[in-house]
Amino acid sequence: MLRCLLRCWHPILLSLIVTLLFSNSVIYANEEREESPSETAPLTLDTDVEVPEAFWRNIDSESVEEVPTTAQTPAPPLEPPPVKHITLMLDWYLSPQHAALVIAKERGLYAAQGLEVEIQSPADPSIAIKLLTAGEVDLALTRQPLLHMQAHNGAPIVRIATLIETSLTAVIVAGEEQAETENTLAGLHYGYTTGEGRDLSIPRLLPRSVQQTDDFTSPINLHFDPIRAMREGQIDAVADGFYHYLPQQLATEGINTHVIRFDELDIPRNDGLVVLANSDTLARRADTWSRFVLAVEQASHWIIDNPDAAWELLISAHPVLDNDINANAWEDILRRMALSPAALDSRRYADFETFLHKMGLTDETLPVSRLAVDPHTL
Repeated sequence: MLRCLLRCWHPILLSLIVTLLFSNSVIYANEEREESPSETAPLTLDTDVEVPEAFWRNIDSESVEEVPTTAQTPAPPLEPPPVKHITLMLDWYLSPQHAALVIAKERGLYAAQGLEVEIQSPADPSIAIKLLTAGEVDLALTRQPLLHMQAHNGAPIVRIATLIETSLTAVIVAGEEQAETENTLAGLHYGYTTGEGRDLSIPRLLPRSVQQTDDFTSPINLHFDPIRAMREGQIDAVADGFYHYLPQQLATEGINTHVIRFDELDIPRNDGLVVLANSDTLARRADTWSRFVLAVEQASHWIIDNPDAAWELLISAHPVLDNDINANAWEDILRRMALSPAALDSRRYADFETFLHKMGLTDETLPVSRLAVDPHTL
């Protein structure tokens, strides 16, 4: 029996140990549940949640550089494009025939093209082209016949725009209009102010046979003062006077006159007022000249659409123009203004070259491209 008891002891002891261990674990688990019931309770929308302090950021410790600035600070303004300064020399004193140049400035049309245009009047009309060829001014005004003559003399000039499409000069003869003949015209004493009168109109008025007579009186250079010469009786006619102004100015001196247009002398039609640029720098400055001419074109269209407002703006900007002579000439000048200043009448320039060559004033005919261009096509 003792031997049987020893054989059963080991299983009984092992069962007792396992039972004690299980009882202790159950008691420990119950105690843990009683001490922290919240850890095992299910989460709901009303459950309070505590966030550890380690997860909170200290706002006071944030640096200024960490705050984005692009949304708070506006971008710096863009730099405006540089403005190009241009000096333009008139052909003579300011007059209504220069209206498009003045209006373009007063209405801000040059500025819209990135240009600042300074308009200058020459002390002597003969120096405008000289200053242009020397690079002292950027642009100059003249008449088409003078452009041809100066180009044949080697001046590096080229027409880039036309302001007035018909000649503004004519022969101004003292006395009432009459049925004049070649003999009566040949018997007059003439004066001239430019090469246009000396080389173009006078040879058509004074045949060579007359010039070779013993009592022939040579035409005189009026030095741009025809009124004094006419008033003092030095001449009977001005070969190249501005017919919009000179007859009215002489009338205030008590001198009646009449006009002989150049087409009556078989002189081809030509542009009365053109803008010249230096041909040596033409290609380099083509964009500038294109923008300049565009501003002048816009001014010309506004003038034609608003003639009364244009006149008021003109005399407001330059009160010296506000007189009866200019006011009377305004309507006729409007009819002669070029609405497409850049447009080039190649036939007109070629015909005038042929005319000069036939008269023996030139040794050759220059190509039109040497004389005039459309700046928009460069």
